[in-house]
Amino acid sequence: MMVGNGTGVLSGAVVAVAGAGGPAGRATLLRLADAGAIVVGSDNDPERLAEAVDAARYAHGGATVVGDTVDLLDLQSTHDWATRVEKDFGRVDGLIHLVGGWRGSETFTKTSLDDWDFLELLLIRTVQHTSLAFHEALQRSERGRYLLISAAGASRPTAGNASYAAAKAAAEAWTLALADFFRKAGGAHGPTSAAAILVVKALVHDAMRAERPNAKFAGFTDVGELAEAIVGVWERPAAEVNGNRLWLTEQP
Repeated sequence: MMVGNGTGVLSGAVVAVAGAGGPAGRATLLRLADAGAIVVGSDNDPERLAEAVDAARYAHGGATVVGDTVDLLDLQSTHDWATRVEKDFGRVDGLIHLVGGWRGSETFTKTSLDDWDFLELLLIRTVQHTSLAFHEALQRSERGRYLLISAAGASRPTAGNASYAAAKAAAEAWTLALADFFRKAGGAHGPTSAAAILVVKALVHDAMRAERPNAKFAGFTDVGELAEAIVGVWERPAAEVNGNRLWLTEQP
């Protein structure tokens, strides 16, 4: 029988993580497993995903941590993933959207709309697909959470980051629309599930510090701190976090 590790705030919960193969994904898989969740990670890089899943699984021997290679740019593939998760584990209590990427330019004048085409797919389309695929299962949960990781630049764009900031802002708006779905579904009693946005300036991890030992990474959020904040969202009532931006860096 597949079970979580039996302890923690997420004991018995089933949480899916999109973009699980990167540094933030690795930290999140580990923390979710530590909190007792059954964790289902996805990534488009099977080797990177397998390494992340193995690391979390071996760190928590009693936990169920599995991986599924999914093309989140394909709506049907994403729907199929959501269906598999609910069929295999009986429920879905969370979707953590960690799919990221960045392109920018030196100045506004030098902005390339090719960057927008790339970021629109990576940062917006994947959010559309995961939210459309998982929202009904999350609403069926008594503690469903959809969490988007966003950037402070969405609220205060800089000249060279027009495409990135606009894509992040669009992803935030889409997530807030999902929050309104949860609000309306909850009726007079308030939402039981929630969609929220965790806002960072940027993320930092140990490999980055090793590559740039003299860098201060001022205002950056460590991936471990992000993972802790993700788990912390379940410790707050759905109505308190639904439709909100939760700032992990200084608010502009």
